[in-house]
Amino acid sequence: MIKRIFTPIKKEDIKDLKAGEEVLINGTIFTARDAAHKKFSELFKKTGKLPIDLRGAVIYYAGPTPPRRGGAIGSCGPTTSSRMDSFTPLLLKKGLAGMIGKGGRSEYVRNAIKKHGAVYFIAIGGIGALLSKKVNSSKAVLFKDLGTEAVYKLEVKDFPVIVGIDPKGRDVYAKK
Repeated sequence: MIKRIFTPIKKEDIKDLKAGEEVLINGTIFTARDAAHKKFSELFKKTGKLPIDLRGAVIYYAGPTPPRRGGAIGSCGPTTSSRMDSFTPLLLKKGLAGMIGKGGRSEYVRNAIKKHGAVYFIAIGGIGALLSKKVNSSKAVLFKDLGTEAVYKLEVKDFPVIVGIDPKGRDVYAKK
């Protein structure tokens, strides 16, 4: 049976997830790619704060395209997660509960996920148009000057993902 998770994520809702399980995410998620992560880091270094509250939040490593007629969003497929690895431990420390992307993560990030009891979800690459049908609304909320790399607030219903790294640090990409 596929598990449903609602945002903001509570630790007790994800603590028993296992790498490889299928999950449907419901609620608010934020998009953020490389440029937004760099701005998060710069702002934190400058002010000691992040521009959004990440406690229990999920960040989707995606840069959605403009919406098609009648749609909430255009294509919104995942991007390679390892490009965010240098920024991820800080965001986890500030309360980030989940990330969605594609591909493996560094050992450093895997350990940070385990330390903070978070989860890394994998979205299937190449199906951005299909994933867009799971987005009910989309609004740029930060760094609008970055265009498609701005931070978008998405409202999703039954957004399909696979647990890539679970809160215990088990990783679907780890060699057995």
